Amino acid sequence: MRNTTKFTSAVLAAGALTLGLTACGSDKDSASGSADYSGPLVVAATATPHAEILDYIKDNLAKKAGLDLQVKEVTDYITPNTATEDGSVGANYFQSKPYLADFNAKRGTHLVSVADVHLEPLGLYSHKVKSVGALKNGATVAVPNDADNESRALKLLAANGLITFKDGGKGQETPQSIDKNPKGLKFAEVEAAQTVRSLDDVDAAVVNGNYALSAKLKPATDALVLESAKNNPYVNVLAVKKGNEKDPRVKKLAKLLNSPEVKKFIEDKYQGSVIASF
Repeated sequence: MRNTTKFTSAVLAAGALTLGLTACGSDKDSASGSADYSGPLVVAATATPHAEILDYIKDNLAKKAGLDLQVKEVTDYITPNTATEDGSVGANYFQSKPYLADFNAKRGTHLVSVADVHLEPLGLYSHKVKSVGALKNGATVAVPNDADNESRALKLLAANGLITFKDGGKGQETPQSIDKNPKGLKFAEVEAAQTVRSLDDVDAAVVNGNYALSAKLKPATDALVLESAKNNPYVNVLAVKKGNEKDPRVKKLAKLLNSPEVKKFIEDKYQGSVIASF
């Protein structure tokens, strides 16, 4: 049974004052001046696979490890980082390292990775064609509109011969970076969470693995093309606000996320659609 709590932006804002005191472990004890790491570790995570993996840990491993874990489920890629920054939660688990770096740079946050966990291969999906070759000239492809995931999506298309880049694909790519586009593809830039919902309106969409899984798609079999896991930098990580890396609760969770039990859970449940990175 899922025992994850749904966590929306509104709830985060309303609960910041009450959760902040125990969630992040960065507040100072007025008497001793030491960090307060009492209470449960509250972790924000997108539903699939992140919250599912955390729920497995909560139900099967946390008690023995002496970890009181609370999972707060989110539906977007902004809320978990802003909540971790402001102390509404103590950690988050949903994003890749490049996304984290880009978010810090653009929003002035101070978040750091504390554990590599898994890779969700990005995939190109369609409700209208069965292969990349069947995409018609002038077809519209939906891509995530955040800089990191859009670049990643375009590089997936380039890796499969649909486009080429002016710089050879060495930078953070945008549609303006495209050199050759033989099919004259058009790009619909939408929020990452909306890419899978756009499949009825566009010819194809590049969808992040967690959103594909949430929509009951099987990346390993349903994607027209799928990102290679080899030398892939987009490993999903457990992240905290800088300064909370030494929180013993965070250390316990990081160890559990990299445990043999979690690796087996990922392999058994996701059958190659999510790949353990440890």
